[in-house]
Amino acid sequence: MLLDVRPKEEYDMAHIPGAISIPIEELEEKLAYLPSNCDVVAYCRGPYCLMSVEAVELLKTKARRLRSVARKAENLMSTKVSDSTSISNHPEWLQSYLVSPEKQHQLYRKTLFIVIISQIFGGAGLAAGITVGALLAQNMLGTDSFSGVPAALFTLGSAGAALFVGHLSQRFGRRSGLATGFLIGGLGAIGVVISALTNNILLLMFSLLIYGAGTATNLQTRYAGTDLAAPTQRATAISIAMVSTTFGAVAGPNLVNVMGKFAESIGVPALAGPFILAAAAYIVAGLILLALLRPDPLVVAKALAEALSSTPSHPDHSTGNTASFNKKGVIIGATVMVLTQVIMIAIMTMTPVHMGHHGHGLKSVGLVIGFHIGAMYIPSLLTGILVDKVGRKAMAIASAVTLLLAGITAAIAPADSLLVLIIALSLLGLGWNFGLISGTALILDSTTLNSSYAILSLGGGFVALLLIPVVLSSRNLNNNNKG
Repeated sequence: MLLDVRPKEEYDMAHIPGAISIPIEELEEKLAYLPSNCDVVAYCRGPYCLMSVEAVELLKTKARRLRSVARKAENLMSTKVSDSTSISNHPEWLQSYLVSPEKQHQLYRKTLFIVIISQIFGGAGLAAGITVGALLAQNMLGTDSFSGVPAALFTLGSAGAALFVGHLSQRFGRRSGLATGFLIGGLGAIGVVISALTNNILLLMFSLLIYGAGTATNLQTRYAGTDLAAPTQRATAISIAMVSTTFGAVAGPNLVNVMGKFAESIGVPALAGPFILAAAAYIVAGLILLALLRPDPLVVAKALAEALSSTPSHPDHSTGNTASFNKKGVIIGATVMVLTQVIMIAIMTMTPVHMGHHGHGLKSVGLVIGFHIGAMYIPSLLTGILVDKVGRKAMAIASAVTLLLAGITAAIAPADSLLVLIIALSLLGLGWNFGLISGTALILDSTTLNSSYAILSLGGGFVALLLIPVVLSSRNLNNNNKG
């Protein structure tokens, strides 16, 4: 028997295949449950850790044949993995991660840090553009009858990009897929600025389509943090990435006025100013991932899952250290994500236009959207903990109730009341937050490593496609209001 006496959290992050977790502080009370007809091998953190030595002293009271491998944990890991899979088929750098839980944990933490940095910039790019996209189209077209078209275009672009980025990531790793997606989104934002300068409607439409790649990539980047996370840490890992998005996402809408003035100072229409910020933010996010996301966490996670699935003594022998495919769980998770996204986009994209009709300026629009996006991301860390502790389905129900309250509040809000609009959009963001994290966790729990990313990518594309009729319907609503 192989016994891991480290704290449970460290075992969940990485452990030797086949090891059983009994933290050192629980060992004495669980001695009676250990088998007496086999050798017991205790290990902990390495040569300077005394937990396995203490474990041996405790276990000697049972007169077992024991040995401490505190000084040989990495060698034992190498032996176990070598027996179960041909690691020689992998590059030398990858083999070093397969045999070292410590290096796996270090890579997990490094990946989360890089994701956090890229999400700050990605959030700014996402929020800056969506705040004024409808207003820019309305200004260039001279009518608000087609004010829903920009959202339809960048959601359509997001759909295609979700599939494209997902395919690239599955084939070449997250680094290639995510960096490419952000860079394409940055080019789209530059195109929007040029279209505003030249008053070219066709270029605006095409650029908004490409700009959607940044939106899709921003959503998919956070999943990089789950590659090397334990099942009980997945929602928390996603939420950490989402919290970091807050810094950029809240700053973006509140820089609308600043970027508008900057744009005018260089001869660019004020409404194109936020897209200058979006272009810079997306490109920086892409370059960060391209330069720093090494080694690729998805490549390491796939190789580790392959090694664990080849270990007969490992509890996850037939599943690659992941849950088996659960169709029901996937359907529930996808439904939660789709519905929360549709409801959020339907209300959020029309709020700036609604506010413009009732005399609110860009500053007020930026304030409302800023609160909305803050509510989408700031609670994420707490939401992740709740999803892991309270349960995925319970938080999905909480999402539905919160979105209902948001819809009722928005419907009864006086048109001139900025405070009530802020409350309604904040509830909308919070409901979206609950739904996205709980839905994503449901999908990750119900799929294997090889299928989860593809399903999330397809789900992202499907969500975006569903939004098109929602936002296009704004034309009919506006025409009815005028009538």
